[in-house]
Amino acid sequence: MIYLKTVYADNAATTPLCAEAFEAMKQSMLEDYANASSLHTPGQIAAAKVLEARREIAELIGANADEIYFTSGGTESDNWAITSAALRGEKQGKKHIISTAFEHHAVLHTLKDLERRGFDVTYLDVHSDGYVRPDELEKAIRADTCLVTVMYANNEIGTIQPIDEIGRICKEKKVCFHTDAVQAVGHLPINVKAQNIDMLSFSSHKFHGPKGIGALYCRKGIILANFMQGGAQEHGKRPGTVNTPAILGTAAALKKSCADMEKNARYVSDLRDRLIDSILTTIPRSRLNGGRSERLPGNASFCFEGIEGESLLLHLDLKGICGSSGSACTSGSLDPSHVLLALGLPHEIAHGSLRLTLSEYNTAEDVDRIISVLPQIVAMLRDMSPVWERIMKEENSDAVQ
Repeated sequence: MIYLKTVYADNAATTPLCAEAFEAMKQSMLEDYANASSLHTPGQIAAAKVLEARREIAELIGANADEIYFTSGGTESDNWAITSAALRGEKQGKKHIISTAFEHHAVLHTLKDLERRGFDVTYLDVHSDGYVRPDELEKAIRADTCLVTVMYANNEIGTIQPIDEIGRICKEKKVCFHTDAVQAVGHLPINVKAQNIDMLSFSSHKFHGPKGIGALYCRKGIILANFMQGGAQEHGKRPGTVNTPAILGTAAALKKSCADMEKNARYVSDLRDRLIDSILTTIPRSRLNGGRSERLPGNASFCFEGIEGESLLLHLDLKGICGSSGSACTSGSLDPSHVLLALGLPHEIAHGSLRLTLSEYNTAEDVDRIISVLPQIVAMLRDMSPVWERIMKEENSDAVQ
């Protein structure tokens, strides 16, 4: 059997650990292993390194060190931010929240839970191109609005939202603004103060850091609810032994990603554009999901009529190519992506989705492999598809008429 080199094109799901993060974590686990809450010298050395990592991370997103709270990742950060803002609003008699129809499920499920508790949630339309319209957001704000939560960039289709404009509107209206920036941090320039972001969630493993660690930025003056009960870690808000190795690995990975951001964005965008242009021109009845003008550098999301995304993924995997049909958090579901449905796509088209996400670790040869293999797989699956057969019959019938 001939084993092909794997083409990893699922970087929106997770990224490989960078050498800088690995070395920082290795050193911490082997040498600075003491509990950072301990009063003895080894513990205080670990605590000092955690503080320095906190300062570095804060500086890279335009925040202050005491505004960074380490969490287990983006899901926890989203839950914590939204729940805290809702509870704060409830105390003020404000129980209205504004979000979008295509948020990550960490946001949507939290909002659904709040709706069951009597909150009113407005879900903004993201239109066929996958972008929120700031004027529609502004019109949706009411006297009892306590929170606007809009993701920075969509995890499935890669569209980057007008965060600067949303932040400006929320500041003018005196409404708390949270953004799920899991796909954006480390890939796009962010300054929470300049962009009027009150709370921001991110996850380390999306920019070549370790899994199981993330952070919540919370602007000074906003009170976070205690997410758990226990010790005094994370400013007394999130108890539990400090995960020193993961925190140091996160700081190292983010520092590396931000230092190389402009160079990486150019390189990855070129790969992405060549992939998109080739697929759209070589595969009939294919479509790019979301607009191209404001899009994450590595995201290429497609729909192919007449096939199922799951079958496509399995055949790509047999060829050594890793992709996804949408969010990794819902990859076990047979339902079409809620993101694609939010764009207005019918179920039968949304079922044929494929998300290919590249990073600076990918090569031109990787893209060539995808371009050479994908059209063949789509053609083969369509030959076996009764749905595609029906589409062709209807098209031929219309042509005759």
